[in-house]
Amino acid sequence: MVSSPNPAPNNVKRRNRWIFIAIGVFIFLFCLYGIYWFINLRGEVSTDDAYVSGIQSPIVAQTSGKVTKVNVINTDLVKAGDILIILDDTDAKLAYQQAKDSLANTVRQTQVLYINADQYLSKIKSDEISLQQAQQDYQRRISLGRKDDVSVEELQHAKQTMELAQLQVEIAKQQYQANQVLLHDVTLNEQPAVKQAADTLRQAWVNLQRTTIKSPITGYVARTNVEVGTQVSTQSQLMVIVPQEPVWIDANFKETQLQDIRIGQSVSVTSDLYGDDVTYQGKVVGINMGTGSAFSLLPAQNATGNWIKVVQRLPVRIELDKQQVNQYPLRIGLSMNVTVDVRNDEGQVLTTTQRTTPFYESNALVLNLDDVNLIIENIIEQNTYRVTTEQ
Repeated sequence: MVSSPNPAPNNVKRRNRWIFIAIGVFIFLFCLYGIYWFINLRGEVSTDDAYVSGIQSPIVAQTSGKVTKVNVINTDLVKAGDILIILDDTDAKLAYQQAKDSLANTVRQTQVLYINADQYLSKIKSDEISLQQAQQDYQRRISLGRKDDVSVEELQHAKQTMELAQLQVEIAKQQYQANQVLLHDVTLNEQPAVKQAADTLRQAWVNLQRTTIKSPITGYVARTNVEVGTQVSTQSQLMVIVPQEPVWIDANFKETQLQDIRIGQSVSVTSDLYGDDVTYQGKVVGINMGTGSAFSLLPAQNATGNWIKVVQRLPVRIELDKQQVNQYPLRIGLSMNVTVDVRNDEGQVLTTTQRTTPFYESNALVLNLDDVNLIIENIIEQNTYRVTTEQ
C-alpha cells in the first residue's frame, strides 16, 4: 500500500501565520487607539450619570375654597396669566361686600369728629361770652357792695357764677383738645380708622381675586393633582408648570474626575432621547458645594464604625446652547451623556462673581391695586357729608 503525505505541518504553519496576523492587527489597532487617546481623549472626562434639570413652578392656592372649574390638564401649554383653576367665590364676595360697608360706616363715623370740632369751638366761644358776662356782673356787684347796695349772699352767688363759667370754658377747651387728638390735624382719608377699613377692603378684594388661580409663567402643565369639587387650602399643591427653557444639565462626576474641571470649559452633550444624531454644545457654569449624599435627607454617618468607602459624585452644572434647546427640546429628568474638555485649565473651581439680575422672574401673579383704590376713593367720596351754607 502507498501512504499519502502528512498535511499536518502545512496546517500548523498556516494557523501560526493567521495568529501572527491577528496579533499584528491587534497591536496596530491598539497603537491607533493610543494615538487617538493621546491627541483627543486625554483632555476629556465623561460621565453618563447626568440628567436634565429645569424650573418647576408649583401652583398653590393662596386662599381656601372648593374647586368649581379646572381649565387645563397635563401636557397643556399655558401662557403667563392664563386662568388654570377657579374656586367658589361666595364667601369671598360676602367678605368683600362687608368690607365695603364697613369702610362706608367708618367714614361716616369719623366725620363726626370733624363736626364735633366745630361744635366744641362754638361752645368755647359761647362759654367765653358767658364767662365775660359773669365777670362783668361780679365786678358790678363788687362796686355796689362797697356802697352796701347788694347783700353779701348776692355777691357770693355772683362770684360762684363767674367761677362756674370759668370751669365751663376749661371743660369746653379740654373737650376740643381731646377731639383734636383723635383728628391729629390730618384729612379724612388719612385717619387711622379709615385707613384700617380701607386696608381691610383691599385684603378682601385680594382674597376675591385669588379665587381665580392663574399661571405665573409660560410653560407646560404637569403633575396635575386637582379635580372639580376638591377642597383646597393654602398648603395644597395643585399642579406644576414647567417652562421649555431655561434647562440645564446636572452631571454627577466622580470625585476622582473633578481635579481638572473648571468653570467655563466647553462641554459636548448627547441625550438618550435624540441619540448621537444631536450633540448639544455647552459650558461648565458651576460646581456644587456638596455631594448628593451630603445633601440627602438622611446623610451617611461614616463615624459610626460601620464604614465602607464609596467613591462620591459631585454635581456639575452645565449650561446648554439656547438655540439648540429650542430646536431640540429637552424634558426634565432625561438621561444625558456629558463630555467635558478639560484641556483649558484657566477657569476657576468656584465662582467669584455674584449674580446681579434675577435668574428667573414673573409678575403675572402680582395684583394691580389701582382698581380697588379707585373703589375706595369712590366710597369715601360718596359717604363724605359736606355742609352747604347760604349767604
